[in-house]
Amino acid sequence: MARIALVVEFTLKPGAHAAFDAVIRDHAAGTLADEPGCERFDVLQPRGADGQPDLSRVLLYEVYADNAAFQAHTQNPRLARTRAAYAELIEGRRIQVCAL
Repeated sequence: MARIALVVEFTLKPGAHAAFDAVIRDHAAGTLADEPGCERFDVLQPRGADGQPDLSRVLLYEVYADNAAFQAHTQNPRLARTRAAYAELIEGRRIQVCAL
């Protein structure tokens, strides 16, 4: 079966980076610890043209063993709690689901 990769890009509200970063890193650690089908969950900090961190954006790169593992992740109550925790911190979110 094909592995599934997610690339998620968040656009953050001004001043929300530190709070969002704490929420999303906790979610990443929990997902890796509790979901055996999650092979990788990286939180990436984009840089601007000046080489400095772009605190208005955060990217996620996640890899799941197969579609069943990805579906299990989408049904995990942690995901709903995490989304609720960051809802007021973001301006937008774009998700790309990819075959790996």
